[in-house]
Parts: sequence; C-alpha cells; structure tokens
Amino acid sequence: MKVIICGAGQVGWQIARHLSGERNDVTVVDNNPDLVRRATDTLDVQGLTGFASYPDVLDRAGARDADMIIAATYSDEVNMVTCQVAHSVFDIRRKIARLRSQSYLDAIYSDLYRRDHMPIDVVISPEREVAQAALQRLAAPAAFDTVTFMDDSAQLMGIRLEEDCPVLNTPLRQLSDLFSTLRVVVLAVRREGRLFAPESGDQLFEGDECYIFAPVDDVPRTLEVFGKSQKKQERVVIIGGGNIGLAVAQALEKRPGGRIRAKVIEKNRACAERAADALERTIVLNGDGLNAALLAEAGIARADAVLAVTDDDKTNMLAAVRAKSEGCPFAISLINDPTMVPLLDPLGIDAYINPRATTVSSILRHIRHGRVRGVYSIGDAEAEVIEAEVMSTSSIAGAALRDIDFPEGVLLGGVKKGDKIHKPRGGLRIEAGDAVVIFALAADVAAVEKLLQVSIDYF
Repeated sequence: MKVIICGAGQVGWQIARHLSGERNDVTVVDNNPDLVRRATDTLDVQGLTGFASYPDVLDRAGARDADMIIAATYSDEVNMVTCQVAHSVFDIRRKIARLRSQSYLDAIYSDLYRRDHMPIDVVISPEREVAQAALQRLAAPAAFDTVTFMDDSAQLMGIRLEEDCPVLNTPLRQLSDLFSTLRVVVLAVRREGRLFAPESGDQLFEGDECYIFAPVDDVPRTLEVFGKSQKKQERVVIIGGGNIGLAVAQALEKRPGGRIRAKVIEKNRACAERAADALERTIVLNGDGLNAALLAEAGIARADAVLAVTDDDKTNMLAAVRAKSEGCPFAISLINDPTMVPLLDPLGIDAYINPRATTVSSILRHIRHGRVRGVYSIGDAEAEVIEAEVMSTSSIAGAALRDIDFPEGVLLGGVKKGDKIHKPRGGLRIEAGDAVVIFALAADVAAVEKLLQVSIDYF
C-alpha cells in the first residue's frame, strides 16, 4: 500500500516507522530538510522537502496513486488543506488529519463541516486522546499505564512491583496454579530498561515493570495479587488549565454522582479565565503550580492525586515532585520527551502520559489492516498490544492454542467469545469471529498480522 505522511516530527516519524516496517510504500513530506533527512536515514522510506499542502509537492510525493494520506504537521490549517487537496486534486481514498484547535474540533464533531466541504475521514485530536488517557490513569492509581480493550470489558495495566509484592520470585506458571480462577496474563516485563515477553518459567523481581492483561471484573483481585491497593480518587488537583486540563476537569464534572472534586491551577490569566467560564463546579486558581503557597490553597495535602499537564515537561515533573513533598500521595505527569521517563521513578512520580505514544496509537487504530479493533503502542514504539477479530481466512481459525506457533516475542492476553473473556489455555480453540488481544514486540508485529490475516482489506 502507498502512504504519504505529511509531517516528519515525532508522531509522523513513528507512524512512518510502523508502516515502513510492514513493507508499505511510504513517502514522508516536511518543509524541514533535517527532519526529512532523519526519516530517510533511519527508515526505509522516501523523503521530500516541501510544503505538504502544495499540490505540486504532493504530486511529486506520488499522490496520484496513493492509497492514504496522513496529515500530521504542526499546523491544523496545513493538515486540513492537505486533506482537501488530496481529495479534490488527487482523489486519495483515505485521509487522516491531526487537529489541535478546539474551535475546529467543536465544528467538526458537531457536523458543521460536511465531508463534501472538508473531506477528512478521520480526525485525531491529541488533546482529547491525552485527556482520555489521563482519566484512565486517575481511575487506576495503582498502575503507571492503563488502557481498555474488548469494548471496555478488559484492561491492560502497567504495574511496578515493590518489595512487598506477594508474588515476587514466583515462576509465572505457578501463578496460574495458585490463582486458577483469575483470568490474568503477564504480557510483558521491563527489567533494567529492556522490554521482553516472559516465558512460563520466568520469575518476577522487585523493580520489574509488568504489563498485565485482565478482564475488568478481575482487576481488583489482580491488583491484590500483585501487592497493589485500589484507592478511590475523590480529590484531584490539576496543574495546567489548557485544552488537556480543561477536558479532564469537564469529564470529571460529568461523571455520575459528581463524587470527584477537582481544582485547576493555571499560570496564564486568560487561559485560567477561559477554564473558569467553561467549568461549573471546579475551582480555578490563577498562579504558578510550583508555588507551595498556591498548592496549599488548592488543598494539595488533602488531595488524592495531582495531575500535571502543562505544555512543559520539566514544569510537570517539578510540579509533581513539589505536590508529593506537600503530602499528595499520587502524582501523574504529562511527558513529551521519552528520554525523561527514566527520571520519573527516582523522583517518585507514580505515572506518566506520553502524548506521542497516545496519538500514534490512535492513528494506528484507524490505519491498521482488516478487522483490527484497537492498537496500543508501548514505550518508545517498542511493542504493540493489538486487538483484532479472527477472520475465517486466518491460519489460527479453528486451531487450539497449543498448536499455534506464535513468534517468541508474542503473547496472547485473552480471547473473547460472545460476551465471555477466556484466559489463554492450551486446549482453548480459536474460532472465526473471536476477538483476541495479542502483545507483540515491534519486530514481530508483521508476523502477528500474517497470522491473523489482517492485511487483506485496509478499509
């Protein structure tokens, strides 16, 4: 398949990395020659320097026979015009645009923009995606990472094992024996910076970061088994009242029962006033989230969690550290730079949100082959968790799990038959129509797609 990716920044580069790795014909377009050179030097892609919205630039990029265009530049206007040109001039079938401006999003989501006037098939809003990720983190404070699958009936959780974890030094196969009714699978482990798919004889050690998959009904018991308690979040302080902070606060206000009380701290006065006008029950404070007196005014010592979501990584990290030093037990930071992530644990920051990974995962959900229902990118695109419907043409349809030759870096998390989620066991037979959740290291994603036969129909 031929794909044009407009924008060679972090998101564009990651999408190009995924698609080129699956042997698609990828061309990257950016007006920054250094970014284009980085893409062509590190990936198996073609590159073109120029403005993505210019018809002649798209023509040289191969738009006349392209199957898809992904507009992920830093400019909303460029992304929209690019999709318009792709539709009107080149008749490209699939058009995806990343948009940030709330004004554009409000218009598009309210159907004021008709497809005939603004032909964008899929709109990706990083702020909305990140706000949703933040809400998921708040809902699962014991986990540093979390995402739902199978129509929200199952959950992937990233859990850091502490010294009081009851299952340390226990082989994974023994966990299945000890907790036979628990439908939980350890899909991946990060140890000393290395991410791997564990085998049944592997043990878990203090400091391991485990990615665990379980049905939602089994999550409370799963957290107990791994030494974590599930505390309700009733008081939240949000540092940063921009689009992300405002979206989180509005979502918290709309939750049934209104049990969660939030306060927002925003340094920019105009932004703080805008947030105050948009919120009904949430108190908005204008000031610096690093100021101890202002944090005290916001009741940080009594808060259950702090969420730092300004547009500056260092501010988010320092604000989280200051909040914890003032007595807040749980801190979440928005981190754009993945090289900052190793600093979070020494600083005592409990969880983080990576906007790039969140946006990449959102785009991948819309461009994956066949009947893929969801994709979540782990770490710096090191691995993916893929939910897909098994097709009748798949090589695994009708086979028992013990007879399926999964690659070494691949693990099956769960199988959903009808409304019931089954834990993977050797005798379990996979049938066409079943939904499966699979963990795969980046190098094995193509092999998983081949097993599932999900490369038949992109649209």
